[in-house]
Amino acid sequence: MELRLSPTTMPTAVRPASPSKIGVSQSPTASVNGFSGALKSALGAVDQAQNHAVKLQHEVQMENPKVSLEETMVAIQKAQIGFQATLHVRNRMVQAYTDIMNMQV
Repeated sequence: MELRLSPTTMPTAVRPASPSKIGVSQSPTASVNGFSGALKSALGAVDQAQNHAVKLQHEVQMENPKVSLEETMVAIQKAQIGFQATLHVRNRMVQAYTDIMNMQV
């Protein structure tokens, strides 16, 4: 699983020059999706990794000679790492929301 943030989701201080300023057209979905789009795609990738690991587990249990135990274990570990990363992101977002809600105006 690979999570890459597009330039539109980076903080303004580290964001490179906008594509329209350097002569490259920007897709309309990139500006609309932003952080929520990146989060949805990352969650989709984690879901796909978990589904792939489950599928490989079933194949190993059915003793499919085309699926190796090593490949299955690697897929399980990738899915677990992706889930743990997603869990950490969720916890950070909940903590940030709680901090903002506790701020006095």
